Amino acid sequence: MTAQTMEELVSLCKRRGFLFQSNDIYGGIKGLYDYGPMGVEFKNNLKQAWWKSMVYERDDTEGLDASILSSPVVLKHSGHEDTFTDPLVDCRACKSRWRADQLFENDKCPNCKSEDLTEPRPFNLMFKTAIGPVDDGSSFAYLRPETCQQIFTNFKNILDSTSRTVPFGIAQMGKAFRNEITPRNFIFRVREFEQMELEFFVKPGTDDEWHEYWINKRIEWWVNQGIKKENLKKIEVEKNELAHYSKRTVDINYVFPHGEEELEGVANRTDFDLGSHTKNQNDFKITSEVMKNSSSTTKLAVQDLEEKKWYIPYVIEPSAGVDRGVLALLNEAYREENVDKDNKRILLSIKPHLSPIKAAVIPLKKNNEELVNLSKEIKSNLQKLGLGRVVLENSGNIGKNYRRHDEIGTPICLTVDFETLEDKSVTVRDRDTMKQERVSIGNLSEYYKKYFN
Repeated sequence: MTAQTMEELVSLCKRRGFLFQSNDIYGGIKGLYDYGPMGVEFKNNLKQAWWKSMVYERDDTEGLDASILSSPVVLKHSGHEDTFTDPLVDCRACKSRWRADQLFENDKCPNCKSEDLTEPRPFNLMFKTAIGPVDDGSSFAYLRPETCQQIFTNFKNILDSTSRTVPFGIAQMGKAFRNEITPRNFIFRVREFEQMELEFFVKPGTDDEWHEYWINKRIEWWVNQGIKKENLKKIEVEKNELAHYSKRTVDINYVFPHGEEELEGVANRTDFDLGSHTKNQNDFKITSEVMKNSSSTTKLAVQDLEEKKWYIPYVIEPSAGVDRGVLALLNEAYREENVDKDNKRILLSIKPHLSPIKAAVIPLKKNNEELVNLSKEIKSNLQKLGLGRVVLENSGNIGKNYRRHDEIGTPICLTVDFETLEDKSVTVRDRDTMKQERVSIGNLSEYYKKYFN
């Protein structure tokens, strides 16, 4: 079963070092979280799985890591300065602020239930910061609200340096920032987060086919990470709710503990983005409503060699939040099981390639030098295989060690006992089944590689 409440996940995450409230010792800052020892490993493994799928396993994609600071000119021509807003209302009674579309109870303040609210007004979600030594308002930048705009502004650089031809994609992972009015639901909606985005450039007329391809591809990927297919739902975004750049968007929703919401969106952005940033827009037949009179000095277009003419590619964008992915996968992996009539255990049945710790090596007696030294040697040899983090657990309490590693999702535990000193084998315990088997130390590396590959 998945977690029944968000509180169960929050408790596990803090207790086992996945996530902490940021600035917690000073009361914390709402909408900001820090990834602890287990969380950073889990998050990095998820990002590596995405990068491997998007870049290493494909022959039509390149990677990028662009600046977090964004020029106001870029975000002007992308439409963000004018459209990246949420409706804000103030409660005159308790002075709290809310998103107007989150007032579920007949336009009452969620805090004090007052109906004395201001009229909704647009609130820009972008963080602004000064550039240079003097903060006089004349030189500033935005913290990027999404990772994709630098992909578009680097389109020609990547095209020229790699000799790619359409269709091809540019992938990027990184931080984005949105000044959310009401952050909520743990790490689902926060002010600082990470995105995994692909901008896939296609020839106009082939965009509908590619859009369907990427919708199905992304659902398949999430299933491979451990989410049951029946817990993922395709939601067609209504035309009146589409972003200003979108011809069609399909959200991949997941049933989180707080309810069903978006895990990833797959949008057909048409030629809006490259058209908005391209030089001499009037030279091209641009189908979307783009920002006119771009000040760009670059032609973001490609040449059709058969028809001998230039065109601006359409863009298909699968965009996923790393933090939402972490939350969904933790929820999906959460289990409570009865070991016997008097005992139960909590475990995270995480896919092995995502597990924060791949294996724990446990000497049966912590003060026995021979057992401890052999355990250290086994741990070191497994770590050298480069499949992820391996830890030495030297507390001497085998039962507590098993329970701890069940809760953080460690797939296997290797116990070095006194029998090991005689027969040169260890006990390997499987997290999900709790079954144990003896494996020769000489065969351990091959067993370990086979288990994870």
